[in-house]
Amino acid sequence: MSKASAIAGLRLGNSCPLDRRNQMQSFVLPSHHLTTHGFICGMTNTGKTGAAFGVVEEVLREGIPVLMIDLKGDLPNLALAFPSFDASHFEPWVEPPPGDARSVREVATALAAERQNALQLWGLHEPDLRAFHDGVDVRILTPGSDAGEPVHVLSSLEHALDYYREDPSATRASLTAAISLVLRLVGLDADPTKSRRHVLLSVLAEHQLKSGLPCDLVTLLGALLEPPIDTVGALPLDTFISSAERQALAAKLNTLLASPSFASWRSGTPLDIAEWLAPKNGRTQAVIVSVAHLDDEERELVLGILFEELLTWVRKQRGTKYLRALVFFDEVYGYVPPHPQNPPSKQPILTLMKQGRAHGVGVILATQNPMDVDYRALSNAGFWCIGRLQTNADRTRVLEGLAQATGASAESRAALERLCKNLYPRWFILRDVRSKRGTLLFQPRWAMSYLRGPMTPSEIRLVRQMQAARRAPKSHVHPSLPQSVEL
Repeated sequence: MSKASAIAGLRLGNSCPLDRRNQMQSFVLPSHHLTTHGFICGMTNTGKTGAAFGVVEEVLREGIPVLMIDLKGDLPNLALAFPSFDASHFEPWVEPPPGDARSVREVATALAAERQNALQLWGLHEPDLRAFHDGVDVRILTPGSDAGEPVHVLSSLEHALDYYREDPSATRASLTAAISLVLRLVGLDADPTKSRRHVLLSVLAEHQLKSGLPCDLVTLLGALLEPPIDTVGALPLDTFISSAERQALAAKLNTLLASPSFASWRSGTPLDIAEWLAPKNGRTQAVIVSVAHLDDEERELVLGILFEELLTWVRKQRGTKYLRALVFFDEVYGYVPPHPQNPPSKQPILTLMKQGRAHGVGVILATQNPMDVDYRALSNAGFWCIGRLQTNADRTRVLEGLAQATGASAESRAALERLCKNLYPRWFILRDVRSKRGTLLFQPRWAMSYLRGPMTPSEIRLVRQMQAARRAPKSHVHPSLPQSVEL
């Protein structure tokens, strides 16, 4: 990314003082302000997702890659950023409402006209849509499914030897998450602190790596049958876990390896953050990891592995004051919860929010309920975008943070609470701790992407086909957005 683009900033919408005494003016956020992370919250139908899309789109327009975590199926809508206002782009994605006599073509034409009028009011015209469409490559990754691009989630096991030589402690964290997922898939206790099977597999994996040997599943299965160790901790191996139990575990792992359904976890693109975020064919990468199809425990384990790998990549980056990459996690409920809950994703996310700034990596968390997010995550966020909140507890949580950041008086805090309770949809209270403008009333611009709601697996397959066709080599490459550089 050039310094010029960093100065130009992210044109996110309009803002005015909370007292509304001055007219609305364009709100521009310098992209490097996001290295101190962000927090977006608001109850259902407040426009939270639209506000987040505006931030993501602007970051991508500056040539900065984005990694997005999708729990509901909404984020693949980023691929519906069409190059023009032609109604034909919308036709595959719309249908007339019940009782509406219009044809699909007529609905699409009306939608295209509405979007053209709205986006032009925000200064976004067809050349802007074309530049975004041509300059951004949207990839949808679906661990455990072939709806999008499958992900080799257990590549952290199979490539651990290379990682171990560079960073043993980070490799151990990735291995722990990967072994938990394997045990979960065979129906066994996956707790790394309580499960003897987990401890044994971890010890065997560490022994392999220290010996300069791989620790993939096939190798670990063989090590269970012919252990290369005699003790685990202070106990003899057979006392810690019997030979019969080891053979039973080996049998379960073998059944898993032989299962056709398990192939989806061991095939596809490797879990390689550096490769995911690197520009390709002149296009900035927008990588969406969709786990909407997984059950709750599988999501936790997969995202635990993902964030450990992400943290490992971040630590390898040189220091910079510019934004190198953005991570956006929508509907973060349950993944960074308050004490004492501790899912696999929590610690790496908190660590990322503490350490990411020095390496130019920003994190934005979005949720409906601020009470569901650990206070340490909130305290590390410098950019707050607060929509209407339903409960007193949620309002108190965010207003305490705003009051501490601004030194607000009791009177101004009461005014903030009233405002937060009565905000209209698509209006937010905004605070950027690195700005001198103070707390503002904010209206985000319209998203260039068509936000049509959660996508089904079949629709994600259609998007994948569309994106694959775009990536096919062409005789002429359209000029792309400026690319970020390693600083």
